[in-house]
Amino acid sequence: MRLTRVLRDVPWRRVLALFVACLVCTALWAEATQVRLASQVIRLHVLANSDSEEDQALKLEVRDRVLETTSALLAGETEPQAAAVLLDQHLDDIAQTAAQEISSQGHDDRVEVRLEQTWFPTRQYQGISLPAGNYLALRVLIGAAEGHNWWCVVFPNLCLPAVSERALEASTLTPGQISLLQEEETSYVFRFKALELWQSLKHRLMEG
Repeated sequence: MRLTRVLRDVPWRRVLALFVACLVCTALWAEATQVRLASQVIRLHVLANSDSEEDQALKLEVRDRVLETTSALLAGETEPQAAAVLLDQHLDDIAQTAAQEISSQGHDDRVEVRLEQTWFPTRQYQGISLPAGNYLALRVLIGAAEGHNWWCVVFPNLCLPAVSERALEASTLTPGQISLLQEEETSYVFRFKALELWQSLKHRLMEG
């Protein structure tokens, strides 16, 4: 009874302020963790021309060809900075590979390949999870690039399940970051939900 009375007497504004303060502190901690993680990975982001069945199927064919190219290009590379340099130096080659696949499938969509910082919401891919935030991404834009996209982590190579474990072990990711990627650390769930709210708000404010 006494505890109930105490809680009832606490002004709701104070409770709300305390909750918001905890949420912001949690989000700031999670944001710092996300920034450290982002410095160790490069994402692959393939955007289809549209959501038509044909365009979505083409997206996957282009994805497979691009992955063949990047897997060979980055084979044996363990440093994210060096991997970024290699990708940047071969953007034209990757674009040519994508264009050849598009043509072989009977399409004439233009394709553009970029290596750039991109904001992503929280995403899961085959047992791998990445918190919301800005990441360096190899982006493959097909046609109008208005269809559903496909993503994974191209460095370390987590796009192919058969090599994911070896890629993680050979990377510069810490054990804690690997646990985070594989969602083994359940205590992070609330923290990254808070981060996603925080990042989404900042992203919308910047776009506005």
